[in-house]
This record gives sequence, structure tokens and C-alpha cells, in this order.
Amino acid sequence: MPTLGTDVLSVQLYTVREALSEDVDGALGRIAEIGLKQVEPFGFQNFFDDLLVGLPKYDLTAPTVHTSVVDADVDEILAAAKELGIQTVITPHSNPELWTSEEGISGIADQLNAAAEKAAGLGLSVGYHNHWFELESKIDGKHGLEVLAAKTAPEVLLEVDTYWAYAGGADVPALIGRLGDRVQFLHLKDGDGTRNTKTQVGVGHGSLPVWDFVAATPNLKYGVIELDDSELDRFQCIADSFKYLTGAN
Repeated sequence: MPTLGTDVLSVQLYTVREALSEDVDGALGRIAEIGLKQVEPFGFQNFFDDLLVGLPKYDLTAPTVHTSVVDADVDEILAAAKELGIQTVITPHSNPELWTSEEGISGIADQLNAAAEKAAGLGLSVGYHNHWFELESKIDGKHGLEVLAAKTAPEVLLEVDTYWAYAGGADVPALIGRLGDRVQFLHLKDGDGTRNTKTQVGVGHGSLPVWDFVAATPNLKYGVIELDDSELDRFQCIADSFKYLTGAN
């Protein structure tokens, strides 16, 4: 069985958003107790001060973050990311209606390219994270996400959410192979592969071929554990995922 090291694993804090809203310090402490060393915040400016204190307290870092640089104050976001030690600012979502045409995708690409240029000046990078609709979208026979990749500069990185790519109908390993070196982050999640997020479970406890996705990503910097939702306790699912991916006893 393959394994990933703790230096490669992270967790998307959206997984435990309810706990974060009540007690950021307590939620970070529970993440650290599981053994994780990296986290991926979302909307980080909403609890910036808590992260600034809590991350070093629990020996955690946030190399990536989910916050949009599309239709946003890019300068403010990048400055805050720099202060928090974030390396890559990843746009987590965009208007699904824009993915129905090449023109719509081009508009997203233009904003990502402009943000990437600004980020480079601060020693940072930007990226894009998909849901299912970027894969269901087809433009001239290509997935919308591939169209975006072709329209963005090489400096715009990609975080492939493997679960949503699968749910969107993609052959995920083949997709990652076509997207190439720009895929440096993966969202690793498991379940039955449908859009029903309540069926999501810890990695290794569902039906998705997660290790095939990892094997297709030679430039993987971080595999990010995430559950959008679940009928199970999500902290326990994170712990189960961590155990499975690291091979811990």
C-alpha cells in the first residue's frame, strides 16, 4: 500500500467549519492532535487573527488557502496571505454559468493571470480549484477545466478536487496527466462519487481509487483531505483519512 508523508498532507478547514465558527483555537488543536502539520483555510480573512495566533501555537502552517481572486480585492488578499505565511492563494469556486462558453472561461482566466502577475511580485502564486461543473462543461470536446488551463499562464497552478472531477464525469488520472506539471495540489476525499455530500466518508472508506489519483500527480506538493459534508463525525473522518494515507497504525 502506498503512503504519503505528513509533510505532504493537509486538511481543508471547511471540513470542520462549524467547530471553527465556535472555537478556532479548539478546532486547530484537534487537527494537530490527529498529526497533521498543514491546514488549508477558507475565507481566511474572517478569522485572520485567530489563525495568526493559533497556527504557530499548534505547530501548523497554511501553505495554501481558499479565497477567490476573481472579482475580488486582489492586493488586499495577497498582502494578508503574505503576512500569514501562505504560499498559494487558490480560487475555490466561480460562477457555473461562466463555464458554458469559451468566453466565460476566458474571463476567469484573464483575472487569474492578472492575479498571478501581482502574486509573483510578492513571492506568491495563485491557483484554481474545481467542482463538478468545470468537468461537465465541454468546449470543443475538452473539459472546461482544460480550457481554463490552456488560457492561463503556466504560473497559475491547479488544485484538482479529485472527488468532484470524478463526479463531473472525468477520467481523473487521464485528466491530471493532460493538465501536467501545473497540478501541484489534490483534494483527496472519498465516498460514493455522487453529488450527495452526505455520503462522503474518510479516505480509504469509500469507492474512489484515490491512490490512482496520487500516482498520476508526480509534482504533488500537498494532498488535502476534505469532506464537504458527511453523515459521520467529520473530525473522525479526518483522523481515518490521515491514518489511511500515512499508513499509521
